Amino acid sequence: MHGADYTKLFGVEPAKRRPGYANFAVTEPPLKLVLLAGEPGQETVMDHLGVEVESSEQVTEASERLSALGLFTDVENDTTCCYAVQDKVWVHGPGKEPWEVYVVKADSQANRARRHTASAAGE
Repeated sequence: MHGADYTKLFGVEPAKRRPGYANFAVTEPPLKLVLLAGEPGQETVMDHLGVEVESSEQVTEASERLSALGLFTDVENDTTCCYAVQDKVWVHGPGKEPWEVYVVKADSQANRARRHTASAAGE
């Protein structure tokens, strides 16, 4: 576990730290976990994790902050995903898990979800 990498991602220090353990109590903005049902015979999998913000400006601020920290970012504006039209920025955590910082601009009947892997973001 690389606590310093998560400190960069969240912009906060761990609330509790022990050898091999870090607990982040992120309340602003709240975090989201997105799960996708597997195909028949497959288990449900974590697709990505998200941080929902209130405005497109906050997405831009997050993108600039993460890029300035040397993290690879992938910006998507006016994209349809997860049954919503969104502006978002993607980044991968130290375990290659995909994170998005996003704002919901409108509801959508379409999902257009894709599996978010390291290769999907150019890593």
